[in-house]
This record gives sequence, structure tokens and C-alpha cells, in this order.
Amino acid sequence: MKFIKKTISSILILALLIIVGLVAAGYGKYKQAVSQLSIEDAVKKIQTYSSYTELANINPTFKDAMVCVEDRRFYEHKGVDVKGIIRAFKSNFEKKTFAEGGSTITQQLAKNIYFINDDSLTRKVAESFVAFKLETKFSKDEILELYFNNIYYGSGYYRICDASVGYFGKEPAEMSDYEATLLAGIPNAPSVYSLDNNPDLAKQRQKTVIEAMVENGKLSEEEAEEILSQQ
Repeated sequence: MKFIKKTISSILILALLIIVGLVAAGYGKYKQAVSQLSIEDAVKKIQTYSSYTELANINPTFKDAMVCVEDRRFYEHKGVDVKGIIRAFKSNFEKKTFAEGGSTITQQLAKNIYFINDDSLTRKVAESFVAFKLETKFSKDEILELYFNNIYYGSGYYRICDASVGYFGKEPAEMSDYEATLLAGIPNAPSVYSLDNNPDLAKQRQKTVIEAMVENGKLSEEEAEEILSQQ
């Protein structure tokens, strides 16, 4: 019994040391990143894109769709969603997949700004520190606006205006609810759901988006059916 207790204690201590080391390394990566490019300057850089689009000029359905499918607790958390991470872990365990990552919209924005080509564990910690900082400096809608203008929509489109014009020939405000929900499904896996490459898969993903909107009270069943009938 003593041996088992000592073994468990050793494992717990080792795990704690690993976590502390990971957090320390992630914080160091965060500090290095923001010292090279401040968060304020990074945001200004995004806002200087010629096709940058303000949230007020985007179909509101797109906003609701993205929040529901990418980060349903976006307006509740402070950058990192512990409940979302637990939910994703539980879902992945039950389904024996890694389909859900648990990253918030703010974390995704942080990754796209600073760590786009870094898949290490320390990057995950570093992006969390950036996410916390973003949440202290900008409102939720400002973060959404930046996110929509700095994510990949497939087919070479990295901003919502480029994607809406490229796919539908329309400005973001002019998209129909059908087009808005279709576009909202693409960033989850742009190469898979690109409308130019896999329109049928994109439509399947759109159904997932709309189901999430119904579950979160943004659409009624009747409204969901009406949108899907618009194709």
C-alpha cells in the first residue's frame, strides 16, 4: 500500500512539474511574440487590409452562426473556456475522435496573429495568454470583427469580404441567410469545405451550423427549414 501511495505521489508531482514547466515555457513564448509585435500593432495591421469589413457591414446571421458553431460560450468566457475544453474532451473520448478542440474564437484569433505555423503544446499556452490580453483590450464584438477578417475561408480567401465576393459575388452585408450559414461552416476545415472544391460537403457542414443555431436559440426549427430551402 505504501509503495502504491508513493508511486501515485511521484506521478502527481511529476505531472505538476510538467504543467508548471509548460506554463512557464508558454508564457515565455507569449512574451517573446508580443515583444516583437505588440497586440495593438497586430490589430492595426489587420485593420489596414483593403477588404477589411466592419461588423456592422456583415449579415448578422453570419455572426450568430459563427458563434454558435465555433464558440457557443463566446460572450461568457474571458478568452479561454474551461467548460468548453472539458466538453470537447468528453465528446472526443466518447466518440474516440479528436473532432473538437476546445479553442475559443479569441484563442483562434491569437493563433492566427502570432502562432499560425506552430503546433506545439507551448503554443497552446502562449495563445491562451494572448487571448486573455485581447479580452482585456477589446470588446467581444471587436474581437469577432478581427476574427472574421483574419481567418481562412478556403480557395485563397483570408477575409470575409474576399470570401463573400469570391464565392457569391456579394458584399458581406448582402449575403442571404443561406449564404451566410454556408460560409460560416467553411473555416472549421477550409480545404475540406471550400465551395470551389467540395460544395456537397460544405452543404453538409451547413446543416451542422444551422443545427447549432437552433440548439442555441438563434433560429427556430421553422426558420432553419426556411433557410435551407433557399438554395
